[in-house]
Amino acid sequence: MRPTQSNILHRRDFLTGAAGLTIAATLPSAVAAAGPSFPYSAGTERPRTAAFPGSVDCHMHFFDKRVATVPGAPVLHPDAFPDDYRKLQERIGTQRCVVVTPSAYGTNNQVTLEGMAAIGPNARGVAVVDTSVSDDELQRLHKLSVRGVRFNLVQVGATTLDMAAPLAERLKQFGWHIQFNMPAEHMRDAEDVLAKLPVRIVFDHMGHIPQPAGPSDPSFAALRRLLDKGNTWVKLTGERVARTRPKAAFSRP
Repeated sequence: MRPTQSNILHRRDFLTGAAGLTIAATLPSAVAAAGPSFPYSAGTERPRTAAFPGSVDCHMHFFDKRVATVPGAPVLHPDAFPDDYRKLQERIGTQRCVVVTPSAYGTNNQVTLEGMAAIGPNARGVAVVDTSVSDDELQRLHKLSVRGVRFNLVQVGATTLDMAAPLAERLKQFGWHIQFNMPAEHMRDAEDVLAKLPVRIVFDHMGHIPQPAGPSDPSFAALRRLLDKGNTWVKLTGERVARTRPKAAFSRP
């Protein structure tokens, strides 16, 4: 169900209030204190506030060493399988999830698709494709519950900004969104391109708005302008509210 003005906060007001907030929702953690019951989870206690029915983990990854990664992949992780994730869901209480293809696999969505199939109908996917993707492949991904495409412009490799407009024209028939992982200062440079895309856009990791500047950083103003257009969303995921601007690559996907 698509959110309406009656059941969401004004996005720009919420973002202002959340500028210093960090919600870790990726799997696995960079510092994984794996316990016997909850792999890749730093602790074993249940949340003090229970997750609401139908709650969604909106950004997580699966990893499988049996599947080849792209040459020179900047971020690699140990195996993280659906059974591991189910245990984490049991702990935190979420029921649905969005599985995102990580940078390590380039445009190979195999691990994401297999993980989604194992989780079942409560999983949706965000794939990585480039402009060479066929119409048949887009149809196949849609049938397998993919609902968006990710552009990782931090760990550069599989996609570039100039692919966004031609891909968006092909994706709008499916109702997909394009998800951007990009340094905040690049958002300012790309604002005109992003504003013209004919699909919804989503920013990973709180838009990487740097601290301590937060809402006073020029990139925040660009993000607010995009939010005010009504088709932009921000994921409150990952420890991404950094006190320094992002570098060429992060330690996590």
